[in-house]
Amino acid sequence: MELWIPITIAAAFLQNLRSALQKHLQGKLGTRGASFVRFGYGFPLAILYVVVLHWGVGLGFPTLNGRFAFWAVVGGLAQIFATMLLVYLFSLRNFAVGTAYSKTEPVQAAIFGFVLLGERITFGAVIAIVVGVIGVMLISIARAPLSWRNTFAALTSRTALIGIASGAVFGVSAVAYRSASLSLDGPGPIMNAAVTLACVTTFQTAFMLVWMLWKDKNEIVQVLRSWRSSALVGIAGVLGSACWFTAMSLQQVAYVRALGQIELVFTFMASYFLFHERVNRTEVVGCLLIVCGILGLLFW
Repeated sequence: MELWIPITIAAAFLQNLRSALQKHLQGKLGTRGASFVRFGYGFPLAILYVVVLHWGVGLGFPTLNGRFAFWAVVGGLAQIFATMLLVYLFSLRNFAVGTAYSKTEPVQAAIFGFVLLGERITFGAVIAIVVGVIGVMLISIARAPLSWRNTFAALTSRTALIGIASGAVFGVSAVAYRSASLSLDGPGPIMNAAVTLACVTTFQTAFMLVWMLWKDKNEIVQVLRSWRSSALVGIAGVLGSACWFTAMSLQQVAYVRALGQIELVFTFMASYFLFHERVNRTEVVGCLLIVCGILGLLFW
């Protein structure tokens, strides 16, 4: 098994955990505050990760350059706004619909990867990605009677459009992070990904602190007061990001994000086995299509 596969699965699991924690926080903090904790409480761990790799493992520091700085800033800003869109979805009724549509990211990431990096993917992989996205869309409309009218309404709903926009901006950030990591002349993909993560999360923390100081200083106070739950979001977020960055340094973004759709499978497994919530046939079919898409991707 190639190394990027288990790393991506771990990233998806940690992202699912982080999203659940952020959903809980959104009731206590505003959209900016709930988004900030992902970066503000995570960047010290990202820096510590680089230090451990250098002093503990003996990996050298890569040399930073202008191309790296450009893509790191683009990716950092894109991730901030994508996270805010996703957190905003937590305040809407149909959270599952919006979150599911944000998982259309692999197709959008494939397009951005082709436009920005000239990356091409095989025809078989395209089919596998499309199958997975169809599974995601089935899950998003599973709670309504299946009809063309309901499908169109789901596709054009405010929640769905915000979810798709979130997926698009996450796709831009993912491609930018891969570009930043590949631009470094370092000892290998693990250290390159770690340095990229540390630089990006530090920039994001500084940017959002200035933004909150300008817009609403009280949000900073609320973030500090909720430090226990906020720290958990930061830990899950930075560990997940470390896995994402490493996987995307090893493999094309479209493949990594397509495999990352397994996050929805984790969500439904927890819903069924831990919380004993009912899952209907459409959701089961959607999950099976996602699994088929993942297996097809790994095969091709």
